[in-house]
Amino acid sequence: MNRPRLVDGARLQYDDVREEHLLLIPEGAVRLNATAAQVLELCDGERSLEEIAAALSQRYAGADVADDVREMLGGMGERGLVVDAAA
Repeated sequence: MNRPRLVDGARLQYDDVREEHLLLIPEGAVRLNATAAQVLELCDGERSLEEIAAALSQRYAGADVADDVREMLGGMGERGLVVDAAA
């Protein structure tokens, strides 16, 4: 996945009542932890996987998060929640 983006019809939302991040999709909702929400916020179809990982690395004091980002987005892709904008 080179330039990930959310599938058509999906959007991120924070539920103030439950205090949790959600990915809203036509079939329902997926609960997200804060880190997953931060990754998905950067999936705009413009940024590459490497650019997303670099942006998150800056937020986490230079931690190497590339493998974690790749793994998370791979799983989201398998579930049909994230697609490659370049495809």
